[in-house]
Amino acid sequence: MNVEIDIVSRINEVYPELKGTEKKVAHAIIDDLEFAASASITELAEQAAVSEASVTRFSKTLGCRNIRELKMKITKSLAIGQRFIYEKPDESGIGGIYESAKNIIHANRNAISEDALNKACELIVGSRQVLSVGMGGGSTIMAQELQFRLFRLGFVITAYNDGLLSRMVASTIDKSDVFVVMSVSGYTQEIIDVAVIAKQYGAKIIAITNPDSELAKVSDVTLPILSEEGDFIYKPSASRYAMMVAVDILAYRLAVMQKQRSRDKLRRIKINLDNHRSGGDRQPLGD
Repeated sequence: MNVEIDIVSRINEVYPELKGTEKKVAHAIIDDLEFAASASITELAEQAAVSEASVTRFSKTLGCRNIRELKMKITKSLAIGQRFIYEKPDESGIGGIYESAKNIIHANRNAISEDALNKACELIVGSRQVLSVGMGGGSTIMAQELQFRLFRLGFVITAYNDGLLSRMVASTIDKSDVFVVMSVSGYTQEIIDVAVIAKQYGAKIIAITNPDSELAKVSDVTLPILSEEGDFIYKPSASRYAMMVAVDILAYRLAVMQKQRSRDKLRRIKINLDNHRSGGDRQPLGD
């Protein structure tokens, strides 16, 4: 498998060993990647106040065949977005974390329709087992969160976050099973593959994801997640809050659909937790 070199990291890595003229070229590129990606060798040499030969030597020092290949790699680095290269100011501080969570939840307030929610619940209630799959960061945690929410209500549910294991599990299920697949973007190929495999063997697919994504297209029901990512990359992604609320909405609706069973299961948990720990009557059930 070919792995594309991150040219910006490569420049930073070799910078201490560069000669004086090559360091000037490095500065000219890092200070203005957009210019470097489109400039001719003559323009880049003038910008760095060095000879064209110095620019050529710099390219080869980085492992590029010529300046053309160097410019192609710079262009690919730019494709990830300027916010990952040049720092954006952020003056919101700690309060901004709360604001981000509030804003993303508000943006998703009406995203999930009653029809989609009811259909998802009907599939889960009628299933033999539920398999919750998420990979990466927030999706992994939320797949586990769904397991923690639903076992309390008496559902047979297992969470998976390993790509290979999820494929294996998807190959063993049948039409009485339900897969809940989670991905904020909906373009993680491992998740899409798992959904396709499970659907091939008759399982129903519920996706908590971007409604316009590839994952949504292969799913039977989509509980949509609308994500908003800002330019300040150091702030944790708020999109996982929207996914968490979607999980809570799904768990809540399942609980009230079968109130008597849910109440009995929750009562049993409460009795045994109170026998195990001290504290007040209003402690969460195992959280």
